Amino acid sequence: MSALLIDGVQNAFVSRTSRLLASLAVLLGLAAVGLAIRRVGPLLERRFSADDTDAIQAVAFSLAAAAASAFLVIVWHAVDDVETSFETVKVGPTQGVLALVGVLTLIVAYTITRVSKGLLETRGGDVLTAHRREVIHHLIQLAVYLFAAVFVMSLAGVNPGDLLVGAGVIGLVVGLAARQTLGAVLAGFVLIFARPFEVGDWIVVEDREGVVTDVSLFNTRLRTYDDEHVLLPNDEVTATQVVNRSKSGRLRVSVEVGVDYDADVTRAAEVAEQAMRDCEVKPLLTQPEPVVVGKQFDDSAVILECRFWISNPSAPRKWQTQTAVIEAIKNAFDAEGIKIPFPQRELLGREEDGGLRLAGNGVDVATGDSGSSDTDGDSVSVDGERSSVESQRASTNGDEAEDPQTDGESADGQSASGSGSESESESGSEGR
Repeated sequence: MSALLIDGVQNAFVSRTSRLLASLAVLLGLAAVGLAIRRVGPLLERRFSADDTDAIQAVAFSLAAAAASAFLVIVWHAVDDVETSFETVKVGPTQGVLALVGVLTLIVAYTITRVSKGLLETRGGDVLTAHRREVIHHLIQLAVYLFAAVFVMSLAGVNPGDLLVGAGVIGLVVGLAARQTLGAVLAGFVLIFARPFEVGDWIVVEDREGVVTDVSLFNTRLRTYDDEHVLLPNDEVTATQVVNRSKSGRLRVSVEVGVDYDADVTRAAEVAEQAMRDCEVKPLLTQPEPVVVGKQFDDSAVILECRFWISNPSAPRKWQTQTAVIEAIKNAFDAEGIKIPFPQRELLGREEDGGLRLAGNGVDVATGDSGSSDTDGDSVSVDGERSSVESQRASTNGDEAEDPQTDGESADGQSASGSGSESESESGSEGR
């Protein structure tokens, strides 16, 4: 029956032009079927999950492509060539059954790994941490897939023992070609068994900071506090410095505050310590107790470092506690009248330049005298800034300012003298 159907189709498309038109029609029809399958996707997602929808669409398009391929083979009289090709690769009922068994083996292996992961997550309890569950899951995956691969190779007639003959050469070639990947795998084993950090820990790797979500054989996954997912190769993680802020279950946080030089520093430290003890925020620990230590003399204040501890460290808990502590210390200082100073600057006047003067009016800041140059050159502190150039300019202006009456008298005297000389000259000329 199939032979008659093939002959009928071949007789219907005898000429080359009809074959080309039929092939074009089949390709356009396949494209239309693919577009229709894609359009049906949203409807399928209402009843099935996204993964199931993709699988259904893939199977449907594969069947359509297989039907189109079969039609083209018949139209172009290539049935004998296809049969010859199948005979070359020895595809028969036995080979088909073996291939089906191999596919089912891989499906069963995948199912076993998924079921084992579900059992570990639901029945692990408190004994198995998230990191231990990941380690056991990856070991089960490795064992199951290794057994499945050996079994499939046996079905294909490949003796796994024969592979060991060329393992040295193959290992050398693969090692040179994929040394970075192999390095990442070895580093993955180091991270899994050495456990410098576990899933759920808050770590810092170079400039990356976040919570560990997965540790596989190839990479480590971080979720940052900006909700970014970062994939770090394991060889890079093991080759750099890693800071684990969750390992000990607690973290010390420091806040700095400046106290005025006129204030009692010891009293200020006591007030800050009491404010941290009275701060009612959950992550803040009472043991170890909060403590305040003097850190340094700053330009405008004595710097105190307020140290406290938080439990179950994470960035949000740190920010929450730090904000509450700053608010509590600020309120306590305001209640006690302890001043947190603004930045200040001290200006000094040189003695040889007559001290420090205000620009424009020639008033000595130290003595309050106007136009006086007999200043003692004492150092003074003023609000705002006055440059030494302006002070010198004011001093110069004060020295050059003279009495206007004196200037007038001098000018009149010179004028009178000149007039007398002119009169005498005129009288002499008339006598002569």
